[in-house]
Amino acid sequence: MKINSTSTNHPVNGVAGGVRPDAAGGTQGAGQASAGKPAVDLSPAARHLAGLQDGSQDIQAERVQEIRDAIASGELRMDPERIAGGLLVSVRDLLK
Repeated sequence: MKINSTSTNHPVNGVAGGVRPDAAGGTQGAGQASAGKPAVDLSPAARHLAGLQDGSQDIQAERVQEIRDAIASGELRMDPERIAGGLLVSVRDLLK
């Protein structure tokens, strides 16, 4: 089996070079606006979701510290039945 490439096929213009013709017939860098800045057009739904992505409510630092302290002192109690019940509820919701 020969591994060396002997193909004379050339890459499609715009894929290998990263340049594609724009609507006016000129060429422009892929993903570049006319001023040289990246151009991204978000849908209204995407703009709304981006606005919701605040990140400040993702982690409750105080609660995390309480759990760490409880683990360190040996006071953290796990209820396996409650955990299993919660998992079952989640699975049932996913199967609906």
